[in-house]
Amino acid sequence: MFKEFKKFIMRGNVLDLAVGVVIGAAFSKIVDSTVNDILMPPIGLIIGKVDFSNLYINLSGKDYSSLADAQEAGAATINYGLFLTNIINFLIITFVIFLIVKQVNRYHNKAEPKTAVTKKCPECISDIPISARRCPACTTYLPETENEWTT
Repeated sequence: MFKEFKKFIMRGNVLDLAVGVVIGAAFSKIVDSTVNDILMPPIGLIIGKVDFSNLYINLSGKDYSSLADAQEAGAATINYGLFLTNIINFLIITFVIFLIVKQVNRYHNKAEPKTAVTKKCPECISDIPISARRCPACTTYLPETENEWTT
């Protein structure tokens, strides 16, 4: 049983998943901080400090001054304000992640030089695979290096 567990744990996929979860947890803190500490203050200022979290529908029939009072009394409530707040936070967080991924992809595409996978035949100028020794279009034998080509 221990051998089987060890074999399962040592698979590349399990280790990759574990690393992904740890990095994801750390990354979520960065995104949460970006949203809560950088983006939400100006948005709150713009929309006039609207707080959706205290909006609710009271199903018990009694009046409560706030959602906290209703929950403390054990009243049944539909907390649509918290739901709206979570939707807004989700949209902001996904937009921030989109911006970060877009920037990383832009940097990543510039950082990697593209390696050629084809070359030109010196006789017929057809595109052929780099490792080809003979041109499939004109059947010319190709030299081993480009320096041997005469054009």
